[in-house]
Amino acid sequence: MDRGQQLRERLLGFRPTETLWGWAGPLLFAAIGGLLRFWALDRPHQLVFDETYYVKQGVSMLDHGVEMQWNGDGEQVDPLFTHGTTAVFNTTEGDMVVHPPVGKWVIAFGEWVFGSTSSFGWRFSVALLGTISILMVGRIARRLFRSSWLGAIASFLMAFEGHHFVHSRTGLLDIILMFFALAAFGALLIDRDRGRERLAAKAARLPASFATGPWLLWRPWRLVAAICLGLACGTKWSGLYFFAAFGLMIVFWDIGARRAAGARHWIIAGIGKDGVWAGLSMTAVVLATYLASWVQWFRTDIGYNRTWAVDNPEQGVQWLPPALRSLWEYHVVVLDFHDGLTKPHTYDSNPWSWMVQSRPTSFFYESPTQGMTGCDVEKCSKAITSLGSVSIWWLATAALFFLVYHWAFKRDWRAGAVLAGFVGGWLPWFFLQHRTIFTFYTIAFEPWVVLAVVFVLGLALGPPGADARRRRIGQLVVGAYLLLVLANFAFYWPIWTAQVIPYDHWRWRMWFPSWV
Repeated sequence: MDRGQQLRERLLGFRPTETLWGWAGPLLFAAIGGLLRFWALDRPHQLVFDETYYVKQGVSMLDHGVEMQWNGDGEQVDPLFTHGTTAVFNTTEGDMVVHPPVGKWVIAFGEWVFGSTSSFGWRFSVALLGTISILMVGRIARRLFRSSWLGAIASFLMAFEGHHFVHSRTGLLDIILMFFALAAFGALLIDRDRGRERLAAKAARLPASFATGPWLLWRPWRLVAAICLGLACGTKWSGLYFFAAFGLMIVFWDIGARRAAGARHWIIAGIGKDGVWAGLSMTAVVLATYLASWVQWFRTDIGYNRTWAVDNPEQGVQWLPPALRSLWEYHVVVLDFHDGLTKPHTYDSNPWSWMVQSRPTSFFYESPTQGMTGCDVEKCSKAITSLGSVSIWWLATAALFFLVYHWAFKRDWRAGAVLAGFVGGWLPWFFLQHRTIFTFYTIAFEPWVVLAVVFVLGLALGPPGADARRRRIGQLVVGAYLLLVLANFAFYWPIWTAQVIPYDHWRWRMWFPSWV
């Protein structure tokens, strides 16, 4: 074996040959998950939870280019909007909205295709992204764990995970944030493999002992990841946390690659030759993508704060052009809003409790009585509760300890990669506990919850070289677990899809007082 091949194997390890099965499992479960998500997507035909903001704002952006104020409060406007009157906006005054435009443009796409009065159109885009993300997580798991079986299992879990299922059927921004963060993670995984292949080829031409190694400047998949992270930030500012977490992750990867290639000064090389350039190039692309998402706001003079710099020539950041100075001031106002959002809410929760789903968010609830549509008993319930599948989330909670152990003590880069998703999506909220925050924010890092479970299931299956009896036991354990996930999904289906069920049946599904 020549030196180049040795370096390649050391840097990349085992990589399964690409086969049809590597695609078949994720595609199958994406198709099944998509059918479940698009089935009766227009029910209920009314605005659910924060759809009152984002669905209407999507329509406003189609009609006016920016989010306009609507005439009256939600209780007055929502019934009109639901029954087909979309002309509910003040046409001269932009609305001070607290999230950037990307997610609302995504929602607006479905409204453009199917019509602004179609509840199917309100939710089409999120259902589509939710379905695609099932395929994505399977392919990501296959690349991460080097196993087509584990890739198929990841897609299975995503398809039948309740939190993801509910968000895929509700016109909110958070699953859009999740989609772009997951896409960025997948692009960085591809870059890791491609970059190591190039490093092995270039290092093979150097002496056996070298100081830092070659430059690897052109890394297009990192730029793809940066575009996705810019779109994540353009959906919600919390996309910045993923940018920071993934940035640290790839620095660790680069340092490890330089060390495996044989560089004597691998830390200096990983930071100086890879990390600094990655930081500069990716930050530039993220910022450019984010600013591009505001193009319609720049083109109008009716967006909120659009003319602030002209109206206040001596205020703000003076070295910026007027349009950017207005945008900067807009961001200052939004930041103050987020920091001051401390009003108690019935469903606010603490991030310490999120992994065990102790306080799920109720998106929708009605109490039909006997004689009303679908209710044949004295009292019924009709609910949409953003409750994660406990069969997945509770195992993922335990899996966190396995991930930390394998990353810290066994130097398993895969465990560190999964933990990076938690660092980007969950950890920052511990520093924002003064704010009013909700469990449904966990959808942003839900793919890494699935990957954490897949990591543990991979341990249960055992290594490919294990004896047949060990593998059979592992397969039985994993098979039984997947059946449990399926049963969990079937049991909670009624309260994820607004089915009319007897009140007692709803109570059976509320296992803890904090779930009510």
